[in-house]
Amino acid sequence: TFPIYFQVLVIALTLTVILMSIKPVKNMISPGQRMNASFNPLHLVNSYGAFGSVTRTRYELIIEGTTNETVDDQTEWKAYEFKGKPGHPGRTPPQIAPYHLRLDWQLWFAAMTSIQTNPWLIRLIKKLLKNDEDTLGLLRDNPFIPFAPEFIRIRLFKYEFTSRIEQKQTGNQWKRSFQGIYLSPKSLDDF
Repeated sequence: TFPIYFQVLVIALTLTVILMSIKPVKNMISPGQRMNASFNPLHLVNSYGAFGSVTRTRYELIIEGTTNETVDDQTEWKAYEFKGKPGHPGRTPPQIAPYHLRLDWQLWFAAMTSIQTNPWLIRLIKKLLKNDEDTLGLLRDNPFIPFAPEFIRIRLFKYEFTSRIEQKQTGNQWKRSFQGIYLSPKSLDDF
C-alpha cells in the first residue's frame, strides 16, 4: 500500500486533470471545433488532431504506366494498385488497422499539393520505372511483370463513396471523376 501523502497527491492530480479537461472536451464535441488549441496556461490538457473532420470526398493520385515505347492517344495505361488507398472504383476499402501504410498516406497528402512540393514522389516514379523490387513490395500489385514500364504518368481524381443504390447498380464502392494531369508521362530518360 502507498503512503497517505502519495494517495492524496494522486487524487489531487486526477481532479486537476479532470477539471482542466472540461474545456477541451466541450471543444471536441462542439461544431466549431478548434484543433491543436490549448485551454490552460500550463498546457497540460489540450486538443490535438490531425483533422477537424474527415470528409466523404477525397482526392487521389493514380499512378499509371505503359510498356509502349511512345505515348499517344492509343497508349494503353495500367494503374498501380496500392494496399490501402482507393484505386479501382469496385475495390472495397480495406481494413488495415492497426497498421499504417505510410506510402499510401503520403500519396493522399500529395494529392492536396503539387508535384514540386513532393520531391519524394519523383524518386518513387524512378524506382517504379526500374521495377525496383523493394519499392514494388510496398504496393498491392505490379502490373508490369516481367518488364518495367517505359513511361509513367500520374492523374488526379476526385473520389466519393457511392450511395447504396449506386453500389447495387454498379457494384462500385467509389465513384471517381478525373480532375487533371498531376505529372505528364515521364520515362527514365526524362529524369
